Amino acid sequence: MEERYVTITGFRHYYGMRPFAIGNVIRCQKEPRNQYDGEAIRCSLPMIGTVGYLANSTSTVAGGTMSAGRIYDQVGSRFHVRVLFTTSSKIICRVETGTLESLEREIWTQNEDGWQEDQQQNEREMSF
Repeated sequence: MEERYVTITGFRHYYGMRPFAIGNVIRCQKEPRNQYDGEAIRCSLPMIGTVGYLANSTSTVAGGTMSAGRIYDQVGSRFHVRVLFTTSSKIICRVETGTLESLEREIWTQNEDGWQEDQQQNEREMSF
């Protein structure tokens, strides 16, 4: 199967660049009921939640990558991507073809020792 590449954007609204170390695996989930985009694909990590969205407009999709709309029918409702490189406004990822179980295990082993503390700090800040 030919490799497919996508762009993650919107990360500044969540945790910034921190979740996107080169090689990290990110979970993607279709959001067919998203009020802003019927082809929205949310990017998340189970320990902290949403970290961005797959780009779906000509102004946000990096050259050589597929938009959320173009890839929407080629993937399941949940799939994973691997971070290949980053720019100040875009995260470029490859769609992974491994099993969901093995990719989920990999997510839990990356950066284990910082995410929970970050999440607890964010929850404390939001409660004020």
